[in-house]
Amino acid sequence: MGVNEAIATLRTLLGERCVRSKSDLELHGRSESHFPLAPPDAVTYPESTEEVAQIVQTCARHRVPVIGWGTGTSLEGQAQAFQGGICVDFSRMDRIVALNADDMDVRVQPGLTREALNNALRATGLFFPVDPGANASLGGMASTRASGTTTVRYGTMRDNVMGLEVVTSEGRIIRTGTRARKSASGYDLTGLFVGAEGTLGLITELTLRLHGQPEAISAAVCAFDTVSGAVSAVMDTIQMGLPMARIELMDVASVRAVNAYSGMHLPEKPHLLLEFHGSDSGVAECSETFGEIAKMHGGSGFEQATKSEDRTALWTMRHNAYYAILAARPGARAIVTDICVPISKLAQAIDETARDLEASGVQGPILGHVGDGNFHAILLIDPESSAEADAAMAASGRMVERALGLGGTATGEHGIGVGKLAYMRAEHGDAWAVMGAVKTALDPLGIMNPGKLVPPRN
Repeated sequence: MGVNEAIATLRTLLGERCVRSKSDLELHGRSESHFPLAPPDAVTYPESTEEVAQIVQTCARHRVPVIGWGTGTSLEGQAQAFQGGICVDFSRMDRIVALNADDMDVRVQPGLTREALNNALRATGLFFPVDPGANASLGGMASTRASGTTTVRYGTMRDNVMGLEVVTSEGRIIRTGTRARKSASGYDLTGLFVGAEGTLGLITELTLRLHGQPEAISAAVCAFDTVSGAVSAVMDTIQMGLPMARIELMDVASVRAVNAYSGMHLPEKPHLLLEFHGSDSGVAECSETFGEIAKMHGGSGFEQATKSEDRTALWTMRHNAYYAILAARPGARAIVTDICVPISKLAQAIDETARDLEASGVQGPILGHVGDGNFHAILLIDPESSAEADAAMAASGRMVERALGLGGTATGEHGIGVGKLAYMRAEHGDAWAVMGAVKTALDPLGIMNPGKLVPPRN
């Protein structure tokens, strides 16, 4: 592999925007989850699609791996350079290219974050709804097929990306999709690259679907005696067709952690956090109906928040739950895992997971997007204890096996990366080999984010 030759060429091309300082390499070799440091050989900071194409062409000539980088918030090692190579940091490609307010769509560069986009959209009456919690880059969100708290109403990145500009493994620039709301023209290449985790090409531009800001928004919080009661209330809510924008679950351990971290005073019981979008009358009606459903399943203390600052405090608390849970055990690291099951199997999956964690001695608060059948366990470990790490990884594996047995998936939103490669064959069977064949066809040299998502090459 001619990594030094590639870096020499890239320095000529990019000058000081091709970096090899130890601090930069280590920053781009870290993960928010449990994976060890895996720095790239160099970090590049392109400012245009043409520069990205030149970077990839250079890496292809010298057989050097290429790894895309957004904000580094992925949780399964997707952005780490486990085989070395060149990191392509998109932070300087962060512009809105074109806003089409009448058609409710926008073209953006991949380094733009979701919060920056929504701040820019405030005066238009439009917003981009996908909210994974972290202020992630939109290119990274597309690459991992991100979702989050609002998925129950607005869908995932798969539902909100209309088209892409992509640099392929040989450095060709292609466009997928159009601004039309539907198409029956050819393969869905947009859908192929969304969720490919950078293994097929680098996304350099996205066309995104926007939504109108709702007339009225009301958030609410409700305590339940049991997790199964809370999940049953969710199932009834979904089956009745109530247009919920968010339905989030926190178990007792999560509530205890956020109370300490955020200065909240929630009763130490399982809680649902909800949000209703619509007209004033529609929101009021939905809220009243949910209150009745919750009461039927042991819900209590149902409180609404209609003021913007109160809603912000509630969802900031939820988005900070990960950090709150980490703070509950100072010095701990987290193995963060998620699974997704059919909603009718959700209570069973959560109950069996909680009992399994307790029996195995693994500290693992549970929270998640229960309106989608998706939940997370944040498994806390002493980073110096291999026994704790082994126990947590084993528990995570059993979570996946449980999800697959219930007709679900190994991950609802965190993706595969390297962290969940071991479960792909069990979930997809021979279809996983087909994914590998697609990878080989589009990346014959195997340079695009190698070692992730698809079967290892022989």
